[in-house]
Amino acid sequence: MYRYFAFSLSGSRCSLLVWSLVGCLLILHLYTFVHDKDVQNQENHMRISHHSQFRELEEVEEEDIQIPPPRGKRSPRAAKRRPRKPHTSLIDEFLDESSQIRRIFFPDLETAMDPMKDAGNDTPYYYPGRIWLDIEGNPIQAHGGGILYDEITKTYYWYGEFKDGPTYHAHKRGAARVDVIGVGCYSSKDMWTWKNEGIVLAAEEKNETHDLHKLNVLERPKVIYNDKTGKYVMWMHIDDANYTKASVGVAISDSPTGSFHYLYSKRPHGFDSRDMTIFKDDDGVAYILYSSEDNSELHVGTLNEDYLDMTNNMNRILVGQHREAPALFKHRGTYYMITSGCTGWAPNEALTHAAESVMGPWETIGNPCIGGNKIFRLTTFFSQGTFVLPLPGLPGSFIFMADRWNPADLRDSRYVWLPLTVGGPVDQPLEYNFGFPLWSRVSIYWHKKWRLPYSWRDKD
Repeated sequence: MYRYFAFSLSGSRCSLLVWSLVGCLLILHLYTFVHDKDVQNQENHMRISHHSQFRELEEVEEEDIQIPPPRGKRSPRAAKRRPRKPHTSLIDEFLDESSQIRRIFFPDLETAMDPMKDAGNDTPYYYPGRIWLDIEGNPIQAHGGGILYDEITKTYYWYGEFKDGPTYHAHKRGAARVDVIGVGCYSSKDMWTWKNEGIVLAAEEKNETHDLHKLNVLERPKVIYNDKTGKYVMWMHIDDANYTKASVGVAISDSPTGSFHYLYSKRPHGFDSRDMTIFKDDDGVAYILYSSEDNSELHVGTLNEDYLDMTNNMNRILVGQHREAPALFKHRGTYYMITSGCTGWAPNEALTHAAESVMGPWETIGNPCIGGNKIFRLTTFFSQGTFVLPLPGLPGSFIFMADRWNPADLRDSRYVWLPLTVGGPVDQPLEYNFGFPLWSRVSIYWHKKWRLPYSWRDKD
């Protein structure tokens, strides 16, 4: 009896201890959540009170585009470019080079953003979808790219695909393409006025076995700086014309303006890789993210200390979700990523994902797009994300960089830059964590015309 009583008492004490620990954990979690919300609210208040123009940026614009009546047969190429499940025939109009409303999506040269033209109050404004000229008056060629802020030169460098060549199809069922010319680089102090620094990684004209031969594929170049080696390291998607090589390529330079020396290509961790990006964390650790397994999932892994190769550390994320074009950024210790669906050159819905670690697990928290109209939001404003750029001195404020692809003439693809903020409740419920939301909402606001706050533009 004594043993039974002692055992029961011991069991009760054990149960009480367990439930006490659970209660403590719940209280601690609730305190952390409330504290984080207070900090976030203070941060948001500071951002809004000190940068009143964000009120203007968060007042989104609506779009009411009327689809014209049919005018003969639609371009056969446009029919091929349609996604498998189009949301509306407005996508057909977008993809059809003969559409009567094409100028809405691809305005002509007369409306171009020209930093050297004295346009009065229009000078510092971004116009998403318009042609963007460099200081020499030529359209900027930096597609699928990203931006590096160089602490040494105190300059922004914009790297991207230089597509200033004719668009064609390698074979009947092949995707629209431009021969590889190389990676273009542009420099700026204000992110609006850009100087062409030239081709910093050039294509190979003669050697057909070279990864950079003009008939191959070079996409989505990104550059980070290695503080230990003093080198600028570029990673990119390398492929053949049929997209069967599915590899990543690496190049290196002593200067942000090149020239970059191409090193090699490989399939990361032994898997196929297509759309990809790299991300350098605050502690100097760098990561690679890439679409794999025929774009059905993403893989994330760490780079080694010199950023010239990968470690064996790799995780599968967003398995079975068929996402590509990852754009990763960080805010207050949380990692966020914006991805697109897989519909070729046709635009589709962006989704935001969040994680406490770059290595995952990652949760999907909704469509970040606000404004325009329903079809604008379901097509990421007729564009595809490529990079998210933080604005120093403006907590929770970023620029969402995207490409509005023009598959009829890829050199005439446009840039869609829009304000992005982090704050507020997410759209989709969480899968764990006792129902308490860990993440803040990521919001991309549609504007036909917008500019950075005065305080940021006048910081220098």
